[in-house]
Amino acid sequence: MPIHVIFDALAACASLGMTLFVYRWRLRDAGQKIDSAGPLYALALLAGAAAGGFGAGTLNLWLSGEPGMGRSILGALAGAILAVEIFKRWRGITGSTGLIFVPAFATSVVVGRWGCYLSGLADETYGTPTSFPLGHDFGDGILRHPVQLYESFTMAVFLVVALILIGRRSAYFMRNGFYLLVLVYAGQRFLWEFLKPYGTVVGPFNLFHLLCAGLVIYSIAMMAKGRAS
Repeated sequence: MPIHVIFDALAACASLGMTLFVYRWRLRDAGQKIDSAGPLYALALLAGAAAGGFGAGTLNLWLSGEPGMGRSILGALAGAILAVEIFKRWRGITGSTGLIFVPAFATSVVVGRWGCYLSGLADETYGTPTSFPLGHDFGDGILRHPVQLYESFTMAVFLVVALILIGRRSAYFMRNGFYLLVLVYAGQRFLWEFLKPYGTVVGPFNLFHLLCAGLVIYSIAMMAKGRAS
């Protein structure tokens, strides 16, 4: 069984376990918001995540001159957000409904990126060549940035902070936790994308840079909207 499949399964199990833990611990009300939205909410989320994940991942490969189909957690996040926001507008649902997903998403990145790292060159997520002490040989004799681990460690720090704030029932985090997750994840991804050998779209920016910029704008705008309401 490919190592990536094993870590995908571990990430799924870990994120599910984290969701059950925080639901029983502090986020029962946040979970009930999802229940009250009805089953079409989950359908919109899953459809958006699938379309965004495979669409962005595959397009990025094509732009980088690589054949085949790809998938992207960043694309899945962007697709899920777009689909859910459309659904919420249709159903007249206001306010953030994503807090329950915050620890789970961070956990899936922390665990899942190790699968990307251990899969080597075949995973197409390695970084550019470097003389940095943390450089890793993914199998071709060239030391490269282990950007997968940069991302895993960054989101691990975010996860710890998020759990502390949830435990304290921080009013600001309970209201804006999902938008803060999007801001941190997209912000750090924007930086790591400069260390990846992907094909560019505009100037030095690749497709994922543009998605990250859009998500940063979205998160800031939604938090500003919450303050104004």
